[in-house]
Amino acid sequence: MTDDWVLDAADGELLLHTGVAGRAARMGHRLTIAMTRWRATVTWAGADPAGMELAVEVDSLEVLRGEGGVKALSGPEKSLVRSNALKSLDAGRFPEIRFGAETIDRTGDGYRLIGTLHIRGKSRDHTVDVRTEDCGDTWRMSAESSVRQSDYGIKPYSLLMGSVQVADDVTLSFTAQHAKDG
Repeated sequence: MTDDWVLDAADGELLLHTGVAGRAARMGHRLTIAMTRWRATVTWAGADPAGMELAVEVDSLEVLRGEGGVKALSGPEKSLVRSNALKSLDAGRFPEIRFGAETIDRTGDGYRLIGTLHIRGKSRDHTVDVRTEDCGDTWRMSAESSVRQSDYGIKPYSLLMGSVQVADDVTLSFTAQHAKDG
C-alpha cells in the first residue's frame, strides 16, 4: 500500500461523551456530542501505516443527546450547551483540535498511535489504540480515548455554584470504514 488514506465525516463518526460531577450530579445530563467536520490522513510506508494526522473543526460541535438529568434535554438547551462548550474551548481563538501520531506500533487487534494532541493552544503527549477489522471489501477502524479537559486549560462547565458540572474527563470515540485498494 502506497497511497495515503484520507478519512472524514462521510467515512465515520467522531463523538465526545461527557459525564456529570458535583453534589447534584443526578440533575445533569451525560452528553453525546458529534464533531461533524474532521479530516484524518494516514500515510503509509509499504503495507504499514507510518503517520496519522487528525484535524477537527471546533465549531462543528453538535449536541446529539443528553442522558439522565431531571428532564429530557430540549432543543434550546442543546443550543445553550453548544454555546457554552464553544466558549470553554475558546473556539474563536483556537478553531482546530489536532492530533498527530509520530509513532505507530502494531498491536494484537490494530495499532497504537503515539503522538501529540493540541487543544486550545496547549499540547500534550497522547496515545490512542485503534482497533482494525477486516470486513471483506473494507477496513473498519474504531478507537476510544479519554482526555482530561483541565490538562488543556479548559475549565469544565458548571452551574448551581458548582453543584452540577461537566466531569473533567471526556471520552472520545471514533469509528470509520475505508475501502480496500483494488
